[in-house]
Amino acid sequence: MSPAARRGLLILATGFIALAGMLIIGLMLRDGRKGESIATPAISSVGGPFQLVDQTGRAVTEETFRGKWLLVFFGFTYCPDVCPTTLSDVALALNRLGPLADRVQPVFVSVDTGRDTPEVLAQYTGAFSSRILGLTGTAEQVATAANMYRVFYRRVDQGDTYTMDHSTLLYVMGPDTKFVTRINPQGGPERLAERLRELVSRS
Repeated sequence: MSPAARRGLLILATGFIALAGMLIIGLMLRDGRKGESIATPAISSVGGPFQLVDQTGRAVTEETFRGKWLLVFFGFTYCPDVCPTTLSDVALALNRLGPLADRVQPVFVSVDTGRDTPEVLAQYTGAFSSRILGLTGTAEQVATAANMYRVFYRRVDQGDTYTMDHSTLLYVMGPDTKFVTRINPQGGPERLAERLRELVSRS
C-alpha cells in the first residue's frame, strides 16, 4: 500500500473514532438529562396528606404541624439499634439548637401498628425527649403516610416474634408542609443540629 493510501486510511479511521466519541458523549448527556427529569419529580413529591394519631390519641394531619419545621422519622419501638440511636441524636441535636428548637417538631412514626399503641409510643419517645411526638394509626393510615414519604418498610418474621425492616433517613418538611431535604442520621447529633440550624435560621 502506498504512503498516500495509508495516510488516507489513517485520516478515515481518525474521523470514525471522533464521530464515535461524539455519539457516546451525546448519549451520556441525553441519559443524564433523562435522569434529572426522573429524579426531580420524585424529590418534589415527597410528603403530602396523611391522617394519623399521636401518642395522646389525638387525630393529626400534615396541617397540624403547619408553621413548624417538621422532622420526620419512621421506625418502631422494638428496634434494637437504629431507632434508639437516631432518637437519642435528635434529642441531643435539639438541645444544641437552644431557642431555635421551639420551631422544630420531631415526629416518630411507628411502622409497627401491631405493637406500638399510643401509650407505648408516649413512654418510648418520652425516654428520649418530651419534644419528640410519637405517631401511629391503622395499618392503612401508616402505609399511606410511608408511601407519601417514599419510605420502605416490611415485617420480617423471626420464629414466634417479628422485627421490621425500614428506611432510616430523617425527612425535613418546611413550615409550609413542603419537603425540604433528607438527612442521614449517621452524621451524629452535631451534624444534625448544624443542618437544622442552617434551615431554621433562614426562615
